[in-house]
Amino acid sequence: MTKTVETPREREAALLIKAAASLQNIRDTWPQDFDQLSKALTFNRKLWTIFMSSAAMENSPLPQQVRQNIVNLGLFILNQTRELTMEPQPHKLDGIININRQIAAGLRAMPA
Repeated sequence: MTKTVETPREREAALLIKAAASLQNIRDTWPQDFDQLSKALTFNRKLWTIFMSSAAMENSPLPQQVRQNIVNLGLFILNQTRELTMEPQPHKLDGIININRQIAAGLRAMPA
């Protein structure tokens, strides 16, 4: 039996897709699944906090511009999360969902 090993990049992409799918489900079923919003936003916020922390580390192997872009996207995500927490509206999820999906697609397209 062969065991497939997931690369860190594949794992990051899978987590971003998981977060996007959770938020998309809430968006699609608004307001029925509104009670799941806090949990989904918390998961996404934690994910992006890890990405930002990793990108900000001095020993990060990523180029400086990529690191800065990750931090900037993370700050945008955190700001959107705060806005959604204060004034929940389904259309405010779109930006977060799209960013997660686009970054995941990019991670999957990059050579290992």
